[in-house]
Amino acid sequence: RVREAREGRQVMGIAFDSLENGQAVHADIDGVSVAVVRIDDQVFAIHDKCSHADVRLSDGIVVCDTKQIECIRHGSAFDLQNGHPDTLPATVPVAVYAASVVNGEVVVDVTKKDGAK
Repeated sequence: RVREAREGRQVMGIAFDSLENGQAVHADIDGVSVAVVRIDDQVFAIHDKCSHADVRLSDGIVVCDTKQIECIRHGSAFDLQNGHPDTLPATVPVAVYAASVVNGEVVVDVTKKDGAK
């Protein structure tokens, strides 16, 4: 679904307006598994694998008021802004990536990350 790559920035083939508020979608960006999440007018990108279990976070529940995504397997909630788990059983953060909206399209830069992978 990635349409174009420029200097580490990945222009997704996803229009921001097509993302449902409070939902996550999976994307493979340059070999990196990413969950792209829309909350209101913001977009977040987080590594799409729970650090505790081999489960896609994009299949989990987005908690809009706390900006978290909850793993469906054991309920660990990860902060979308820094990747840190806020609830057990996960104790290791996951990577978060720079995400923005440019000309109405979602842009994720998998070369700029925070947290762990």
